Amino acid sequence: MGNTDMIPQQIQMQIAMAKKELRECNEISQKFGLVLTEVEIEELVTCRMQALKSTGRIEFGGGILPKLVFAFCDSLYMESSIYEETLADLQDAFYYFKNESMDRFSDDELIEFMVTVFNGRAQGSAEYLTGTSLEALCRYAREGWDPYDAEDSGDLF
Repeated sequence: MGNTDMIPQQIQMQIAMAKKELRECNEISQKFGLVLTEVEIEELVTCRMQALKSTGRIEFGGGILPKLVFAFCDSLYMESSIYEETLADLQDAFYYFKNESMDRFSDDELIEFMVTVFNGRAQGSAEYLTGTSLEALCRYAREGWDPYDAEDSGDLF
């Protein structure tokens, strides 16, 4: 008896859909030198299940990862050597911020805020982004940030 025999068929279908969607994302992300291997896809789908469980969220379909891939793959800060790890961190951050916002923002709005901060104030640091409060995330995304303004550098330095 394989370990997938223990997983309800509905969940197996969601896992298969999520993997398929991530494989399809490679068609776009490869233009930016970013490709997920089958092992990385498997790991990201596992991370998704853990993130949903830890945040008490439910998703239908393949999940938020394809939107994150499309939103972040053209970032100058996205590196192929840590692509899968960064996506996992961004996925965790998305679910965290989604809970913190009590769903006041659509998925697309929240992702837009995340991209703005990731490419701006966080300078590509998923760790910085995940350590940002929802309030700060929204403020930085709306107001922007000048990386050359030492007085506005806040806790970055």
